[in-house]
Parts: sequence; C-alpha cells; structure tokens
Amino acid sequence: MSKPPRLSLPPRARAYLLDTARGAFAVHEAGAPVRGTALLVPGFTGSKEDFIGLLEPLAGAGYRVVAVDGRGQYQSPGPREESAYTVEELGRDVLAQAAALGGGPVHLVGHSFGGLVSRAAVLRDAAPFASLTLLSSGPAAISEEQQARTKLLVAALEALREDMPAVWEAMRAQDPENAVPDAPELTEFLRQRWLATVPEQLIGTGRVLLSEPDRVAELAAVAVPKLVLSGVVDYAWPVPLMDDMAVRLSASRVIVEGAEHSPNAENPQVTAGALATFWDSCTPE
Repeated sequence: MSKPPRLSLPPRARAYLLDTARGAFAVHEAGAPVRGTALLVPGFTGSKEDFIGLLEPLAGAGYRVVAVDGRGQYQSPGPREESAYTVEELGRDVLAQAAALGGGPVHLVGHSFGGLVSRAAVLRDAAPFASLTLLSSGPAAISEEQQARTKLLVAALEALREDMPAVWEAMRAQDPENAVPDAPELTEFLRQRWLATVPEQLIGTGRVLLSEPDRVAELAAVAVPKLVLSGVVDYAWPVPLMDDMAVRLSASRVIVEGAEHSPNAENPQVTAGALATFWDSCTPE
C-alpha cells in the first residue's frame, strides 16, 4: 500500500467535498489553473493522501491539482454493493469528477489500480482529458505473485467484511519481519483509512486487479497524449512490462530513481517535475 510522506496538507492546499453528478467525493486541492488542471486518482487500498507530496510542487509549477478518494474509498461515501465498484462504474465517476472541476480538459493521472480506472474513463470519453499518465500501472491484471496475495485478501474480506479490524491485523501480520516500522501517526492513519473504506469497494477493486484484460491496443487508438511513469522496480507490474506498454502506446516514458511502486510518495519532487514537464509539453503556449 502507498504510504504518504507526510499527513499534513501544505499551506496552499485545502480539503473539501467535490459535488458531481454521481455524488460527492473527498478531495485535496492546491494551486490555480495557470497552466491547467490535473485530477489524481489513487490505487487499491489507497487514498488522496498518497499524492500529498505532489500538491505543493505541482501548484508551484502553475497547475491546479485535485487528488480524490474514489467512491467508497476512505472519506468518500459509497454503497455496500459490489456491483458499484466495477472499473466501468469507477471510470464514470472519474468523468463526473472531471466535469465538476470545469475549466476545460484536465490532465488525468491514475496510480496503480487508479490507472485502470483512468484508462476506462478515457476509453469511454477522451474529450474531457488533456493527457493521461499511467503511474505504476500496467496493461492488464497484476503479476502472478501479487494475484496470490490479492486472492487471499479478497477471500478474507468476503468472509470477514463485518470485522475489518480483524482483516487489518491479519494483513499487517504478513509484513516482512525486517520491515522498517512506520511512525505511530502513519500507522494510525493507515489503519483508520482501511477501516473507513467500504469492504465491498476493496472486494470489487481487488477482483478487477485479478481479471482486468489487456486494453492497450484500444487505448493506443485514442488521440490523447500519454505518459507511463514508474519507479525502478515494481511488485504489481514488472518494469519491463510497463516499458513495453509505453512502446505499444507510443507514450512518453519516465523511470523515477529512488522509487518503487509509489513514486508519488517515495520521490514526490522528481515525480512532480516529470509530470509538470509532460503536462507543459501538452499545453499550448
């Protein structure tokens, strides 16, 4: 799971509920749209806080940046029906969020599972988007090793969806023994984020990660500028797989040093610089 580099919002940022045609979504927003507006979509077990390190540098580069909790994710409400959390339904949410932001086409960034959702949104209607960045997100289902872990998690959630604390404890018990302990405040945030997320959201999105087909050819046919950005290694989709995806998409490609699956949290300054450079290349002077 992504772990934010810090939990406090920068001075330029604010938290609020974004009202859309498909309901309200919790967001963090920073900056003015001097160069444009960007919408940041988090991944599986994640939230808008995963992008907190990007807000200030991207706002400083002239962009209005909006990071969102998807439906049923952390501070955004969501129903207790698994059918509400298909990639198609979540893609429609992204389209509604982009429409609610106004101001013309937005730069769309999807991290990990959020990349699959963002892809679904662009494939449904590319008009609202100035560009698409797939951030540590691959062409189809996650790697076989991660599929095994995700299947166990989905099974636990199906059996214990009314006892989310028990699932959390079992999940954290699988952490490597030599893992560096998180700071107490981060540990508590991660636990509270897990407990606040609708279990059916986690079940539904977990199933997407296990079954998503390769839609790269469809996406390549959409005339939206694309960037594939990742760390130097990735446990969900191997980096060579993302390299190949970038070629198939005729997309720009950036690898962020000192980062793995979450460059947005692990090396936010470099990640923000790469995003701003890419967006600048898509923005008429």
